[in-house]
Amino acid sequence: MNDKYIRQMKKGVLDMLVLKLLESDQKYGYQLISELKEKSGELFILKEGTLYPVLYRLEDDGLVESCWSSPQGKQMARKYYQITRQGKTALEEIGQLWAQMCTGIQKIMEG
Repeated sequence: MNDKYIRQMKKGVLDMLVLKLLESDQKYGYQLISELKEKSGELFILKEGTLYPVLYRLEDDGLVESCWSSPQGKQMARKYYQITRQGKTALEEIGQLWAQMCTGIQKIMEG
């Protein structure tokens, strides 16, 4: 399959997936990368350079907020992200839009 199409399709859903993973609990970057990989059956294998711009954009839009943890023992401080109330509303709207798009695409693909 053409990597160009795969990248374009993945890019279009990353905001939604990151918000969904943050819906249940706050997480740090590497944790999000690991969960995306695991929960997608390795379809979403991201590098930090792909994830962090998404997180920064979501934070700029007020959909997530971040805070630093305190270092504990040998563990360094980590930047945790959590979804905001506005982010939860956006996730619900994006999820509805995604469902509509999937239905429309399915109709076209089934011809």
